[in-house]
Amino acid sequence: MLDNLINLVREQAGSAIINNPTVPNERNEEVISATGQSIAGGLQNMLASGGLKDVLKLFGGQDAASNNNPVVQNLSGNVVQQLMNQFGFDQQSAGGIAGNLVPNVLQNLVSKTNDPNDNSFDIQGIFNHLSGGKSQGFNIQGLLGKVTQGGLDKDGDTDLQDVMAMFSGGQAGGGNLLDSVKGFFSR
Repeated sequence: MLDNLINLVREQAGSAIINNPTVPNERNEEVISATGQSIAGGLQNMLASGGLKDVLKLFGGQDAASNNNPVVQNLSGNVVQQLMNQFGFDQQSAGGIAGNLVPNVLQNLVSKTNDPNDNSFDIQGIFNHLSGGKSQGFNIQGLLGKVTQGGLDKDGDTDLQDVMAMFSGGQAGGGNLLDSVKGFFSR
């Protein structure tokens, strides 16, 4: 998944990285790789810190991958920090790269994930990677369907409590399966 994500960043890197005079040509591949890793790490952090609803809404096509999207804003901030820390870019340069690149990469990621004719990304594989394999055995596509159709939310916000209720037949409570679900969303 990470290699495919980095390739997706590479495909979108034209004006943001490759043709950007701020990025030395000999560092283009490093910046592309760091950006892809930062996006993947940011998605992991969002899932671990309760951003499940926002991530699922993005992948479900309910929330466009624009600069106003909370997932895009979060991931753009991660990319900015990574570029500043690793490559010494100033905030304006790093922000320009992230602002031009992250929304396009996420839009393409969502498009490829939802395209049945494109097997470069699938939602189950993405979540398996982001959870370190902990989501194996969970029907992420089914969960995505419930979020996008509004059938998962029980209390006005789709969150871990709603996910746990889904896995316990409507009852929030303990048990091995619920402990596994909790472990999936934490680091």
